[in-house]
Amino acid sequence: MTIVVMTGGSSGFGAIAVRHLAADTRLLVGARAAADLPLDLGRLDSVREFAATVRRRLGDERIDALVLNAGIIRPDADGRSADGYETTFAVNHLAHYLLIRLLLPMLADGARIVLTTSGTYDPATGAGLATPRHADADLLAHPDRDPGRESDPKLAGQHAYTASKLCAVLTACALLEQPDLRSRDITAVAFDPGQVFGTGLARDLAVPLRIAWSVFGTPLGAPLRWFQPTTNTRAAAGIAMADLVLGHDSTGKPTPRTPLVALRRGRLACPELSELARRDDLRQRLWSDSARLAGIGSAAAHGVSG
Repeated sequence: MTIVVMTGGSSGFGAIAVRHLAADTRLLVGARAAADLPLDLGRLDSVREFAATVRRRLGDERIDALVLNAGIIRPDADGRSADGYETTFAVNHLAHYLLIRLLLPMLADGARIVLTTSGTYDPATGAGLATPRHADADLLAHPDRDPGRESDPKLAGQHAYTASKLCAVLTACALLEQPDLRSRDITAVAFDPGQVFGTGLARDLAVPLRIAWSVFGTPLGAPLRWFQPTTNTRAAAGIAMADLVLGHDSTGKPTPRTPLVALRRGRLACPELSELARRDDLRQRLWSDSARLAGIGSAAAHGVSG
C-alpha cells in the first residue's frame, strides 16, 4: 500500500486530495486538529515531534510520497513563530524544509515530494500581490532587518507570502539536484494550484477579503474561471494534487516530472521558472541558510541526511 505523509490535508483542496487518495493509500496527516497527528507548523519542536511520531508509526516501512501543502497568508509581516521567525516564512517554508530534511531518510526509492507553491511567486503571473524581491532566509525570517522592506503592512504581508512560495520552488529545484535522491529516482515538484477560492488560506485576512474569498469559492465564482486561466475549483486542485502524489492521472498517464507544475483551466502545465527561481546561488544559499535557521548541524547542511 502506498504511504503518504501530508500537511494541509484537513481542509480546502488538500482534504479533497486526501479523499481521492484514501482508498489506495495509508495517510499520515499532520494538523493542529486533534483528529490527526498533532503538528503545529509554527513550532519547530512540533515538527520534530511529528517526524518522530511518523518514524515510530512506520517502523521499517518507507514513505512513498511527502506532501507539504499547508500554508497561510497574513495581513502583515509582524507575527512571529514560537522560534522568533516571521510567521508566514516559518509556516510556509521553514517548517516544511525541516520536515523534508527529517524524513528524507525514510523515503522509498521512487518516492515523490510535492510542495505547494503559488503563481504569485512569479511576477509574470500578474497576480496583483507584492512579488518577491529575494529569497534571503535571514531577511525573510527577520523582515525588520530587511533594508528594502515595504512600509505598508499589507504589502509586507504579501511579500512574506510570495517569497515563501518562491522558497518552495527553490527547494524543489534543490532536491532535484541531490545526487542521492537522483540515484534513487526520488522526484520533487512545486505545485501551483492557481487561485483556489473557498479554502482556509484567507482566514487571517480582513473580514471583507475573507467574505469575498468565501463567496468566490461558491458557484458564484464560476464566471471568474471563464476569463482567468489561473483560477481553479477546489475539486480540480485536489484531484490534480492527488495525481501528482500518485505520479499519474485517472487514465494512467504519467504526471510531468519537472520542478514546477501549474494547474491552468483544470489541466496540468509546465511553466518556465521565474528569473529568481532559476538562480543557482539563491537555491544553494536558501538550502544552507534554512538548515541553520531550522537547527540542522552545519555538517549536514550540505547533504541530504536528516
